Amino acid sequence: MFPMLNTYDTIRESLHFNKFTVGDLLFVEYKCPIEHDAAGVWTPMDYFVHVLSGRKTWRTTDGTWVAERGQTLFFKKGAAIVYQDFREDFCVMVFFVSDNFIRDVVKEVAGHLAPQGESLRKGVIPVNGDVTLAAYFQSMLAYFTGPAKPADTLLTLKLKELIASILLGGNNAELSAYFQSLLKSDAPSLSQIMEANFCYNLTLADFARLSHRSLSTFKRDFRKYYHQSPGKWLMQKRLDYAAVLLKNPGLNVSEVAFDCGFEDLSHFSRAFKDKFGISPAQYRKEITTGGEL
Repeated sequence: MFPMLNTYDTIRESLHFNKFTVGDLLFVEYKCPIEHDAAGVWTPMDYFVHVLSGRKTWRTTDGTWVAERGQTLFFKKGAAIVYQDFREDFCVMVFFVSDNFIRDVVKEVAGHLAPQGESLRKGVIPVNGDVTLAAYFQSMLAYFTGPAKPADTLLTLKLKELIASILLGGNNAELSAYFQSLLKSDAPSLSQIMEANFCYNLTLADFARLSHRSLSTFKRDFRKYYHQSPGKWLMQKRLDYAAVLLKNPGLNVSEVAFDCGFEDLSHFSRAFKDKFGISPAQYRKEITTGGEL
């Protein structure tokens, strides 16, 4: 199993990316350096991905998302498995944005916003393009290819422009609803974070950071909500998910273990047998032969 890569920290700390930083905001343009067929990634920040060339596929717990040249996706904080397409170099602009920044923009334009319904819980939201957004991304690309870094104030204004365009443009109601929903709470929903990311090989510290809590506060809030420890809940949730995936004959046992967040096959097999009384292979055999479990 490969480790889950924190893309925000990796890009921010690396000297090898064409990037701009303003506080916790991060703007980057790059050709994808990953050479493996698939990779696990996560980030504690929401982010926009605008594809300049190539094609890439992301798989999350609620769907599979494909983006190619000229298309834009918005990712909520969390994890995904990324699948490479090597037929053409994958070049992209990515803008990482904090919840507080989005909240501030929503407050600034609140008087011009139409009421929105409940924000859907999908972790990835396609951004519907229009002439305004196309011009926006072209202007951002010019900054990355220019001789000097733009002023911090200008970069901040450009990100505000993107968010305000989505809020006011009327072409991205789902994303606008999500932006407005951030005003309802100072921290992400613990249950939404856990349900969307339980099957990834993340540490408790990673989950705490995803939920914008200290580790001690995360553990306390988790026990208050779920009435058990995070470690125990994660194990049971992953094993229950494994039992579902084993019904899919297209996945071998190793793939099921990986897709459920286990570090190695032997650990998964032991844990599965402890819960269900039989090995994953035996469980699958019982399912396929119609036996009783």
